[in-house]
Amino acid sequence: MSSTQSADLKAYMADNPGAVIEDVARERNVTPRAVIEAMPPTMVRIGAGSQFAAAMQDIAQWGEVTLIVHTVDAIFEFTGAIPAGEVGRGYFNLMQPKGSNKGLHGHLRHERCDAIAFVERPFMGKSSAFVAFINVDGGIMFKVFVGRDETRALRGDQLKRFQSLADSLASAKAA
Repeated sequence: MSSTQSADLKAYMADNPGAVIEDVARERNVTPRAVIEAMPPTMVRIGAGSQFAAAMQDIAQWGEVTLIVHTVDAIFEFTGAIPAGEVGRGYFNLMQPKGSNKGLHGHLRHERCDAIAFVERPFMGKSSAFVAFINVDGGIMFKVFVGRDETRALRGDQLKRFQSLADSLASAKAA
């Protein structure tokens, strides 16, 4: 991306911090990572993808969250607790209690995670906070959103966990 394109993207994201990341990436022919990195520095912190397992283990203790997978063809949303997991046979395996196959479960290619972005921004008129797991191609593997309470406000306990995890795994994004 040229310096002009980068400056234009930063200006756009400063004016539109709640824009749908994947849509902006597609419209501007850049990666979702480039869009996240173009957001105002006060809204984004980025950590190493090598911390994938640590981040997922922490998130497994947050309670009900929303996990979103956004592709060009669909947006999948799961609301519930993220199960704990462990690395085995080349995957980070989300583990369900013995004998259960309900709720979220699966096998994640954790070694393709290149970065973990912690994003706090306005979205559709409300504050939002999410963790984006970014792959080696600059795409978003999935996002985990801090849950909301009965008034649709961010859950304070989860927001504290989110910020603590960001503090431990990420550094402030360079301007």
